[in-house]
Amino acid sequence: MSVVTQTSPERAAAAAPLAPRAGLWPSLAAVYRAQLSRARVARIPLLFVATFQSVGIMVMMRGVVHAGDGEAARSVVAGSSVLVVAFVALNLLAQYFGQLRASGGLDHYATLPVPPASVVLGTAAAYASFTVPGTLVTALTGCVLFHLTVSGLWVLLLVIPLAGAALSGLGAALGLLAPRLEIATLLGQLGMSAALLLGVLPPSHMPAPVGWVRDVLPSTYGVEAFARTLGGPGATHWPAVAGDLSVCAAVGVLSLALATRAYRRAACR
Repeated sequence: MSVVTQTSPERAAAAAPLAPRAGLWPSLAAVYRAQLSRARVARIPLLFVATFQSVGIMVMMRGVVHAGDGEAARSVVAGSSVLVVAFVALNLLAQYFGQLRASGGLDHYATLPVPPASVVLGTAAAYASFTVPGTLVTALTGCVLFHLTVSGLWVLLLVIPLAGAALSGLGAALGLLAPRLEIATLLGQLGMSAALLLGVLPPSHMPAPVGWVRDVLPSTYGVEAFARTLGGPGATHWPAVAGDLSVCAAVGVLSLALATRAYRRAACR
């Protein structure tokens, strides 16, 4: 019977412990900085396209919607503002993860000692960060166009991250679950179109079946929370605003969890 002996380097390699996996928050911060730096070159075009599109929709709607504190005016301004978030967090993120999966880029992240959740959350946070200036500019322009109060603009500081989390998780999941890049792009475009049509139009003008679809769209609750504040502090029903923001937060947790699971599934293939 022969005995196979290991050489000294082989024994050292076998005994060497593996490096510990990085924690969630340090990994998330590292992925966020890396994605923010990578996308910095495209930041100005992204902001311009998303903002120009939303401001253009408001200018067009101004021709058929009267200015003043009315449901239609509030819906147009709030829906156009949240559309900036949907354009980046839903549409572009679906395309990014679809391209990452199609090109084999997920293999790079799979070799890193970082939790899958940090990749999804860090990337989603980086893309959502681009929406802040465009959303604020769109909201301010809309308030001027439709003669609405600007005292409720501070609510966007809550709407942007909460609605952004819900839409980013959905966009990432669509990109990771789509079998091809073209389908991921199509789904992202359809999701953004739904956010546009169902967010800008007043809910009371929609038929009941369309209203049901609107109720399951994550961006709807961000639109409603912001629209409720455009009538002024005295006319704002704050418990309803808090309820809409809570729904955004809950959907954000669920959609990001779904995106993390989709990432694990796609990375293991």
